[in-house]
Amino acid sequence: MVPVVAKFRTFEEADKADREYYRRLSAAERLEILFKLRELAHKEDHAASQRLARVYRITELSPR
Repeated sequence: MVPVVAKFRTFEEADKADREYYRRLSAAERLEILFKLRELAHKEDHAASQRLARVYRITELSPR
């Protein structure tokens, strides 16, 4: 995938250009984008699971 920079006068023009871009892609190219997005999402999940585990401890205090 080659990054492309484009300027638009309105948000509607930008949305229309996005729709046209994805409409022109082949099914294989769309799937490739989907798999890359899934991979990025799972990397984030993996990083979160590497944090310290939360530990809860319930202790009973003696009456004063």
